[in-house]
Amino acid sequence: MATTLLLICIAATASSREGRFPEPAEPLDVAGRRDAALAMLPQRYHAALQASPARAAAETASAMGLTARTEPALADIDHGEWQGLSFAQIEASDPGQLGRWLAEPAQGAPAGETLDQVRTRIGAWMDRVAGSDAPTCAITHPTTIRAALSHALDLPLRAALAIDVAPLSCTVLSFNRSWRLQSLGLAVRGVPG
Repeated sequence: MATTLLLICIAATASSREGRFPEPAEPLDVAGRRDAALAMLPQRYHAALQASPARAAAETASAMGLTARTEPALADIDHGEWQGLSFAQIEASDPGQLGRWLAEPAQGAPAGETLDQVRTRIGAWMDRVAGSDAPTCAITHPTTIRAALSHALDLPLRAALAIDVAPLSCTVLSFNRSWRLQSLGLAVRGVPG
């Protein structure tokens, strides 16, 4: 029997709108809460709903009228020294450092997690989910979703970074002997039941 995994990107935060590296305690912004409140999740995913430990993930679930179990593997990438900082602040404090990171973002921010570490973390969780017959839904972050796609489809990390993951977008994967991408980028209310 196939396993279905639905990955929902957290709703919008100030960081996602302003070009800053988020902090785990950052809340949704007003528009993010409003948009999440309009989203609907098919009933079959309610029982196995999991979320990143970040505040924005819990608030996304709550705004949708749902309760999610916290799953550490769904955490956003740790941006190390850059957490909470804007691109402009980073460039002002160390000219050229942001440009070097943009040229090779898979290496991670100073004292932060690399994209390969995120892929290993989320991949181990996905391998556990693959053994379940129940549909699973996870509320997580754009970078974590990109790492999940890299794991599932054996994509190079550089290619996964080229995938846009918008707030409240959905990625649907299935597992039946191997992972397959069913859909990418649908709004939550567009997810098939």
